[in-house]
Amino acid sequence: MKYADRMGKLNASEIRELLKVTDRPEIISFAGGLPAAELFPIEQMAAACMTVLENDGEKALQYSATEGFAPLRKWIAERENSRIGTKLTADNILITHGSQQALDLIGKLLINKDDVVLCESPTYLSALNVFKTFEGHILEVQTDEEGMIVSDLEHLLASTANVKLIYAIPTFQNPSGKTWSLERKKQILAVANRYDVAIIEDAPYEELRYSGEATPPMFSFPQSENVLRTGSFSKILCPGLRIGWIAADSKVIEKLVLIKQSTDLQSNTFAQRQIFQFIQDHAIDEHISRLIQVYRLRRDAAISAIETYFPKNIQYTHPKGGLFIWLELPESINTTDLLQKSLEQNVAFVSGESFYAENPRYNTMRLNFSCMDEERIEAGFKILGELISNELKDE
Repeated sequence: MKYADRMGKLNASEIRELLKVTDRPEIISFAGGLPAAELFPIEQMAAACMTVLENDGEKALQYSATEGFAPLRKWIAERENSRIGTKLTADNILITHGSQQALDLIGKLLINKDDVVLCESPTYLSALNVFKTFEGHILEVQTDEEGMIVSDLEHLLASTANVKLIYAIPTFQNPSGKTWSLERKKQILAVANRYDVAIIEDAPYEELRYSGEATPPMFSFPQSENVLRTGSFSKILCPGLRIGWIAADSKVIEKLVLIKQSTDLQSNTFAQRQIFQFIQDHAIDEHISRLIQVYRLRRDAAISAIETYFPKNIQYTHPKGGLFIWLELPESINTTDLLQKSLEQNVAFVSGESFYAENPRYNTMRLNFSCMDEERIEAGFKILGELISNELKDE
């Protein structure tokens, strides 16, 4: 088999491979970005399923428009308008198979071979895999506590040819859990506009806020025509249905529709209608509030366990929302090696090097706190803390 050149740039996702192991019930997993399965509204979704089949079964099981189910697109547009102050209509929304497909479609829209994508350091590893598929070059922009460092972004834009795209997760970032400041968002958008570069503003965790005040996304700012916003029901409802969306200028959506037609024709009709029916029958804000209440307790339990069981010479983020805590250990510790020892004690996490586009740091790790209860969080973090302490003793 003579494979395409792009296959040489693709590697298996470390997280996807880890999930094969973490399915075992004895594993305490902080690896995948999984929502808490016990919070899925199973009975309500079952009722929504039956209502869709009974009332609109023929339409729900038939082909439908590439753009997506019109009432769901209208609902997403109106919710965005009320939440972030935009003026969207259904024409600004394309339904996708999760926000992962949204990234893929945008990559097809914008990236030619050897074009350059700029991303945060570190960043979402599955986004890196998407951009590698298109044989683009991915360069890291250094970050601090407020987001991308403006001077580093400007330097790269001024010194690099064919920069097409900036990819960012400004709110509760994956993997770091950090959130950009309002001023930094304004600065980054101004720089991107000056160099005529598009921005993907990925927002899968935005509604899962446990503390602090929300600030508007770049997509809602004036002169944000080059910003494409991606969202998903995966973290606020359930990931198995794989329904996400892209919000963008209507002319951009028209182009993305053409690309999607050659990819999968349309997203799952039945899943879209099921989600919309659930929204009509139940207040989704109440469901999200329940998630926030539970995840806040788990976030706090994780931070408390780090403070109690981990050595004092590590650095870690204290996220105001989302699903992740990011740790930097002493440089003498290789977290890939640490992971193997951790798995032997039935605790899983993701070592950090996969989240870097250029310069991997092998002393980093990402911990998810959403899918384990407080008791298992404490037990698992205690094991990790002991392993890290033992590594430092052996130096």
